[in-house]
Amino acid sequence: MKDKTYNNADSFAISFDEEWQKVNCNDINQKIDKVIEILFDHPFVISDPDNARNIAKFRIYSLKKV
Repeated sequence: MKDKTYNNADSFAISFDEEWQKVNCNDINQKIDKVIEILFDHPFVISDPDNARNIAKFRIYSLKKV
């Protein structure tokens, strides 16, 4: 999906989920940080990094990705 990214939460969530599967880390907060670092150039992370982090946390906890 990296070739098709948009400045919105849905595009970020798709990219986040793809990267989440690839990162190996036992600490959830560190893993979120690592994934967001990988997605540093995603338009949504650039324009609204705080909201990107909130969406990441929401996805992890609400979708039970822990």
